Amino acid sequence: MKFKNVFIDWDDTLWDIHRNAKECLMDIFIEYGYDKFYQSFDDYYNVYSPTNEHLWGLYRQGLINKDELIVERFLIPVRQFGINDPEYAKKLSDDFLDRTTRKTGLIEGAKELLEYLKPNYKIYILTNGFREVQYKKIANSGLADYFGKVILSEDVGVNKPHQDFFKYALKSTNSKKIDTIMIGDSWDADIVGAYNSKLASVWLNRSNKSAEGFEPTYTVVSLNEIMQIL
Repeated sequence: MKFKNVFIDWDDTLWDIHRNAKECLMDIFIEYGYDKFYQSFDDYYNVYSPTNEHLWGLYRQGLINKDELIVERFLIPVRQFGINDPEYAKKLSDDFLDRTTRKTGLIEGAKELLEYLKPNYKIYILTNGFREVQYKKIANSGLADYFGKVILSEDVGVNKPHQDFFKYALKSTNSKKIDTIMIGDSWDADIVGAYNSKLASVWLNRSNKSAEGFEPTYTVVSLNEIMQIL
């Protein structure tokens, strides 16, 4: 297949959200005195992380809104200790998100892949991340010049994997399905979304998870492998 356009996810495909977010949460754990509630940061993180992933899954499906996501992911780990104030959670979320914009950890091979793709492809970011942080994260990452456009779910009105997100992305970038490929790490958001929208896909499957119901066009365990495909 000869592709002209590359749609690529941002968080955990190029920008290392788990490492960057975990570093921010470690600082918050100390500064907000969460050692009063948990014996160690790992104890806190082992509650926060699965809660956050579950809530993001609901958000992608449109079952909760942005405010519910940012409030609940910070209240659930401390609600049992008597903290149940949505305003507190929102302020903590603002602090957390601001800290993440200054983190620059990338997935291994991210810059090398973009350097390889740029001469021959038009590259566009497709992300469900929040508007107030994603542009700052991209700008601070040093990767902004590689992208022709950043397409945010908040601007589209729906999240990946909704087909309307991909319809919007195709139209706004003047791309055709036949010569466009989606690269992403999230099976539910990126790969299912691409499949349902009849787009080719590359699944960055670093955890060797099993495909569910169909096989992506390509599956890789590292970004470097994509340079052997495209």
